Amino acid sequence: MSQRYSIHADITRASTLPGAYYSDPAAYEAGKEKYFAHSWQFIGDESLVKVPGQVAPLELLPGLLNENILLTRDADDRLHCLSNVCTHRGMKLCEGAGNERILRCRYHGRRFGLDGRFQSMPEFETAVDFPTEADHLARVPSAKWGPLLFASVKPAAPFEHVFAPVIERLHWLPLKEFRYDAAHSRDYLVRCHWALYVDNYLEGFHIPFIHSALNDVIDYDTYRTETFEWGNLQLAHTKGAQGSFDLPKSSPDFGQKISAYYYWMFPNLMLNFYPWGLSINVVRPIGIDTTKVSFIRYVWDESKIETGAGAQLDRVEREDEQVVELVQRGIHSRFYTRGRFSPTREQGTHQFHRMLAEKLAQD
Repeated sequence: MSQRYSIHADITRASTLPGAYYSDPAAYEAGKEKYFAHSWQFIGDESLVKVPGQVAPLELLPGLLNENILLTRDADDRLHCLSNVCTHRGMKLCEGAGNERILRCRYHGRRFGLDGRFQSMPEFETAVDFPTEADHLARVPSAKWGPLLFASVKPAAPFEHVFAPVIERLHWLPLKEFRYDAAHSRDYLVRCHWALYVDNYLEGFHIPFIHSALNDVIDYDTYRTETFEWGNLQLAHTKGAQGSFDLPKSSPDFGQKISAYYYWMFPNLMLNFYPWGLSINVVRPIGIDTTKVSFIRYVWDESKIETGAGAQLDRVEREDEQVVELVQRGIHSRFYTRGRFSPTREQGTHQFHRMLAEKLAQD
C-alpha cells in the first residue's frame, strides 16, 4: 500500500494520489486509526458544561471513530474530559446531558466522581487488590483554546505544538467574545470520499472558475498558501475597502487587507476566520463515498457578516458540493489514473496527499 500511494516530495515532479485511493476500502479503514485517532478534533465549547455539576456526553467522530466521551465540570469548577464507558463491564455511563453530583452506572451501580475517580461498587467487598488505577475512568486527552474545546483518542503531538502556528498568528483575536450562532450552523451531506472534499478546500485554484461571487471580493493574484507541520494557511486579501480585518500592530500581517484566514489542520478540520468571526468546518466521513460536513459558526462582530469573503458561505458550500460530487463520479473512470499538481496553486493539496501517503506507510 505504501508504494502504491507514495507522493514525490517535489511538487514540480509530483503526481496526485491515484483515483483508486478514493475507493480503496483498506486505505479507508486504515485511515481511521492512522489519520483520525491521532488527530485533534473540535468537540464544542465551554457552554456545554458551564457551571459545576454539569455533564455532557459526546461522541468523537460518530460514524467513524464512534468513541464515547464525557465532559464534566466538578464542584471545584474544574473541567474534565473522560471516557464515557464504565470500567466494570463497558456500559455507556452517562446517557444524557444534565446536572449530577456523581456518575453512577445504571447497569451494576458503580460510582465515580465528576473527576472520573472511582468511588464505590456494590458486591466487591471480597475482591483482591481492588480498586486499582484501572478502575478510574480513563482521561481523554483534551485542550482548550479560548472557549473552544478539542479532544483526541491518542494525539500524535501535543495540542500546543499542533496549533501553535494558528494561535501565534491570531493571538490578538478575542476568542472569549465569540458566540455560538446556532441559527446559521448546519450540516451538509456530500456524496463523496472525505479526502476529495479536503482536496478541494486546500486550493484556491478553482475560485475564479467555480466561485464567481467569492472571486469578486478577494484578490486572487495575491492569494497564497503557507504550509506548516500539521496543516496550512490559505491567506485571502480583499479587493475593496470593505470586508477586511482591522489588524493591530502586533499582528504579523499589520498593514495588509486580509479578508480571510483559512486554516486546515490534518486531517479534517478547517478554521475559517473572517472579520465577523469564525466558521469551523468539520469533515466527518460516514462511509467511503459519503461525508458529512458541519459548518459551525461563532460570531464576533455581527455588523460585518454581510461583507467580504465570509458573506455567502452557504452559496460557496453548495458550489463546492456540486464540484466534488462530480469529481467523485469522474475519478473512478477507467481512463483516469492520477493528475499533476500546480506548483503555484496546489501546495496545500500536495502537502495533504503526502501526509496521507506517509501515515498509511507507518506501522
